[in-house]
Amino acid sequence: MTPVAGSRDLRAPGAHVSLDRVCVVMMSAVGDAVHVLPVLHALKRAAPAMHVTWVLQPGPATLVRGHPLVDDIVTFDRSAGMRGFLDVRRELARRPASVVINLQVYFKAGIITSFTQAPVKLGFDRARARDLNWLFTTHRIPPHPMQHVQDQYLEFCEWLGAPTDRVEWGLGPWSDEEREWQREFTGGFDRPLAPIVVATSKAEKDWAPERWAQVCDALWSDFGLQPVLVGGRSPREVAAEQVIMRKAAHAPVSALGSGLRRLAAILDAGALVLSPDTGPLHMAVALGRPVVSLIGYSNPKRVGPYRQCRDLVIDAYGDPGEDYPVSMQNRVGRMPRISVRDVLDRVEHWRTHYKTG
Repeated sequence: MTPVAGSRDLRAPGAHVSLDRVCVVMMSAVGDAVHVLPVLHALKRAAPAMHVTWVLQPGPATLVRGHPLVDDIVTFDRSAGMRGFLDVRRELARRPASVVINLQVYFKAGIITSFTQAPVKLGFDRARARDLNWLFTTHRIPPHPMQHVQDQYLEFCEWLGAPTDRVEWGLGPWSDEEREWQREFTGGFDRPLAPIVVATSKAEKDWAPERWAQVCDALWSDFGLQPVLVGGRSPREVAAEQVIMRKAAHAPVSALGSGLRRLAAILDAGALVLSPDTGPLHMAVALGRPVVSLIGYSNPKRVGPYRQCRDLVIDAYGDPGEDYPVSMQNRVGRMPRISVRDVLDRVEHWRTHYKTG
């Protein structure tokens, strides 16, 4: 049964907590910012009049600024050092909240949480809160075995009595300007797009650009797809772009450096996305696009595509037949195990099981 808008589970520990003004502390990664969006949707369904303030670093702030459920963003500039903390403290002093949701288990997030003006500061249990983060919260969700990051965030909704039976993100192009840009971008191609995320924030999570070049050629020749390189323009991403463009017989289009909102528009228009473990992978999931995931360094049970495209995951993290637990343990040196054939097999699986038309 779908819960009635505005209803809360009165059996939940935090069902009495007002959701009138909610402050979210989750400042860093793009993928984590994507995982916050279903939390906001669940809370908004339970409390339609809810006002949301979100403390974010400048990068992920560009992705969610303008989202219909985000009323206010307080930017935390980590590069500013102590001044960045003082700026956030000043801004939060002007924004009293009924509850603070601290989704980030690091000391800096604890400091930011301490600046907030709220009677309830909700965080992770002591076992999962690192860097003494639990010291800065007044209430904590119950201990729970490690699970997917998205499910961990939804535990906060359950504590507050907000039903989580529906998971939605609302990430896609919002404005007429964004939709027009998307139409102009896609209008230049005569075949479906296959965005490829060329690199991540950690070299250990990247896949060899020489192999991406081979995949680009196969996407073009064997699957009738237009490869489009996406991501930022960090030195490692630019280096990967150069190798791919030099080695691919059918040079892909590069859209590196388009910015997060235009990246969302490109992913939204893609027929198939290919990505290692990084923020755009979760953006693709949020947009409902099929995604071939290349995961070896991180645990795919914790950070893989959420409830979607599990049959398109290439799992180089586990050994053959290994039933590994959900954990935060990383495994170095696993990504080279993924072959070009592995990727193309998943693309073929997409063609036979996902492709329409």
